[in-house]
Amino acid sequence: MSDSINEKVRCLIIGSGPAGYTAAIYASRANLSPVLYEGIQPGGQLTTTTEVENFPGYPEGITGPELMEDLKQQALRFGADIRFGIATATDLSAAPYKITIDGEKVIETETLIIATGATAKYLGIPDEHKYAGMGVSACATCDGFFYRKKVVAVVGGGDTACEEAIYLAGLAKQVYLIVRKPYLRASKVMQDRVFNTPNIMVLFEHNTIGLFGENGVEGAHLVKRMGEPDEEKVDIAIDGFFLAIGHKPNSDIFKPWLETDEIGYIKTIPDTPRTTVPGVFAAGDVADPHYRQAITAAGSGCKAAIEAERYLSEMGK
Repeated sequence: MSDSINEKVRCLIIGSGPAGYTAAIYASRANLSPVLYEGIQPGGQLTTTTEVENFPGYPEGITGPELMEDLKQQALRFGADIRFGIATATDLSAAPYKITIDGEKVIETETLIIATGATAKYLGIPDEHKYAGMGVSACATCDGFFYRKKVVAVVGGGDTACEEAIYLAGLAKQVYLIVRKPYLRASKVMQDRVFNTPNIMVLFEHNTIGLFGENGVEGAHLVKRMGEPDEEKVDIAIDGFFLAIGHKPNSDIFKPWLETDEIGYIKTIPDTPRTTVPGVFAAGDVADPHYRQAITAAGSGCKAAIEAERYLSEMGK
C-alpha cells in the first residue's frame, strides 16, 4: 500500500445503500462535490429484496434494485461522483482524514460519511442462497406482509428472533421458532410474550440442515438434538424462512478510531449522526441496531450530509 495522497475531496461517502445515496443527494445539492464509493454490495442490502412495499412514495411497491437505481440516478443528477471501489483502511487520527480504496488509492477528505451498512448473518447452508428472495428473508418487518395466513419459521433464540416471531405471529397463521439450544437467550419479557402467543411454536434443540421446495420454500429439514443418541430428523412444512441470528455491522476498518458497541455498531452522539471524531458521521444500518429500515437509513443519510455541510462551513472550508 502506498501512502501517497492520490486525491483530495471535501466530502467522502462510503457505502451505497439508502443512507449513502441520500447523503450524496443532499451533499451534492449543498455543493460539497461528494465522492461516493459503492463498496462490496452496490445498492446495499435492498438489492437482495424483491419487493419493497413500505418505502413512502411508491404506492404500488417497487423492487429493491429499482429503488436503489432511482436513488443513484437522483444523486448523479445533482453531480455526485459515484465510483466502484471498497474502502480497505482508514486513518482518522487527524483531519483531513485518509481513506484507502481497494488497498492502493488514498483519498484525503475534510468530512467522511460512513454508510457501510450491516450484513445479516446466515446459517451457512447452501439452500439459503438457493431460495434467496423465494422464501428466505433476514427481515420480518420488510417481508412479513407476504406471508399473511401462511406458515413461517424464524431461526434464532435472542431478542431479535423473538421480536420477529411475535411480529410475524400477527400476520401468519403459524410461526415456528427454531432454537438450537434448550432455552431462549432473549430477555424474560420477550420470552413471556413468545410463550403467550398461541400461534408461535418453539422448537427447542433443533438445527436447520436444509430447505426444500419446487419454486420457493415449501419446508425445512431439521435435526432434533443433533449429535445426541436420540437425534432425529424432522421436516416441517413452511412457506417462509426468516433468519434472526443477528447482523454484523460493516465497521471493522473504523474501529481503531471510533467507538462501537459490543456487536460493532458505530456509536453516535444521541439523536445525531455525529461520531466522536469531528467531521466524521455515521448513517444507516452501520449505526442502527434498532430499526434497520430503508426509510430510517435514508433519513439518517440526510442528517449526515446536513451535518457535514454545517461542519465545513463552521471550519470555513
